[in-house]
Order: sequence, then C-alpha cells, then structure tokens
Amino acid sequence: QVQLVERGGGSVQAGGSLRLSCTASRNILTINRMGWYRQAPGKQRDVVATITSGGSTNYADSVKGRFTISRDNAKNTVYLEMNNLKPEDTAVYYCNAIFGVDNYWGQGTQVTVSS
Repeated sequence: QVQLVERGGGSVQAGGSLRLSCTASRNILTINRMGWYRQAPGKQRDVVATITSGGSTNYADSVKGRFTISRDNAKNTVYLEMNNLKPEDTAVYYCNAIFGVDNYWGQGTQVTVSS
C-alpha cells in the first residue's frame, strides 16, 4: 500500500505561483507512476502532470509551459510547481500513485486563483 500526504495549495492572484508537494509512504522509485490530478466543482477529475519511475514526464496541454512536475527521491516526494496561475486553474488538486495494479490518492488540496 501507499499513503500520500499532500502539502501546499492556497489562494493566489492570477499570475502568481504555488508549489504542491506529495510525500509517499514508500520509496517512490518503486512506484510505477506518480502524478497530479485536479477537479473543479461540477467537473470530472483530470490529469495535470505525471512522472514515471524512470523520470518521464507528461503534462496536460492546458498547463504546458506553466507547471513543472519534479521529484526528490531521497524525500520520497513529488512536487508540482505552478507558475503564471490562471483562474481556470482553480480546483482541488490530488496526488496520485500507481503501484502495481492499484491506484492511490491523496486527500486533496485546494488551489484558488482569483482574477
């Protein structure tokens, strides 16, 4: 099993920056893929960015060039650096881990961007 603890989030004005962190309860190099998803009110949960155990990254088109996913293996932590935030980035952000055939989720953290 994998427990995920998220930190970061909050409220910021458009154009601002935030950093989210997600710390896993096990060595993240043993986790197939970690990533960030987000869910706005009344909408489905969508992928934002992912990073594999091999270090390959992928981003949703809407965040390319603004968000960066990275990891610190020694801390078992994955980060999401969010720059040039827009009001449409407002959502609850969830950390995700795929370990074996199972999906694990963090508790979610609110990001609110005001215009």
